[in-house]
Amino acid sequence: MASSSPPRHCLPSLFLSLLLIFPPALAHGGPPEPPTHHGGSILTGNINLALLWYGSFGRGHKTIIRSFINSLNYNAGANLEPQVSSWWRVVESYQSFASPGGAQGTAPPIKVKVARQVTDKNYSIGKVLTVDFIKPLVEKAVADDPNSIAVIFSGREASVQGLCMGKCAIHGAFGTQPYIVVSDPQIMCPGACAWPFHKSDYGPRGVILQPPNGSVGADAMVVALASGLAEMVTNPFNDGFFSGIPTMQTQIADACPNMFGSGALPGYTGKVRIDPLTGGGFNAHGAKGKKFLLPAIWDPKTSSCYTTM
Repeated sequence: MASSSPPRHCLPSLFLSLLLIFPPALAHGGPPEPPTHHGGSILTGNINLALLWYGSFGRGHKTIIRSFINSLNYNAGANLEPQVSSWWRVVESYQSFASPGGAQGTAPPIKVKVARQVTDKNYSIGKVLTVDFIKPLVEKAVADDPNSIAVIFSGREASVQGLCMGKCAIHGAFGTQPYIVVSDPQIMCPGACAWPFHKSDYGPRGVILQPPNGSVGADAMVVALASGLAEMVTNPFNDGFFSGIPTMQTQIADACPNMFGSGALPGYTGKVRIDPLTGGGFNAHGAKGKKFLLPAIWDPKTSSCYTTM
């Protein structure tokens, strides 16, 4: 794991076209303010993830999430477009815009892999996680490898401070140790963090999609993890890419909320595909035949929200 300047240390698928009738002015509150670079570090190079499964997760649940991580740098071939790796290249492109002068050349890859996994199925420090409780979990995840990124997956019975209140993944750092926390939303906040696989708590949200891998919890966690990874890479210490004020930041996934495809409106994900075999909604192909629904992120090259479709 490295950071860029200034250094601080480092087929067939069916198209879903379910456009609902809503005035364009209601779409996501109007044009977002573009996230810009505030001079701080971003992550580059190789990123090793240390996963901590906090609570009970089945093998299938873990497999879906790990498959997404493995798909970030995977080339599925031209006949399987769009791909997870295409989405990840937009995240990688931020390296160019953090360079002096904002040169827009080809950015080097940011390679992500799972380096370590730890299981804590009995919720050893309780089912209510505040920031103070997150720190020992981060330390448990990374153990003696401070160069890895801790990713805490919280089980469906736990509540996490800062989640379900406008954020479905949180990231931060204890000193120079970045971390991400993602929670299974099925019990605590399905209406906030499992849409479009569950009815939303926030006004009309139209058609509910079937999850692409058959698991509302795991597929919703992939959406949240994707957002968290993108924002951690581009703003690991809260002085990288964001808009707004430091205490109320809009980061690169925040700028494009509830968007999964072109033409997104309130109640409509935008253009996605439906797997004819499973009925699951997706917008990206991954490793070993997996399919995923990925959130829109801000594209610094086009100054607009990027979606895979």
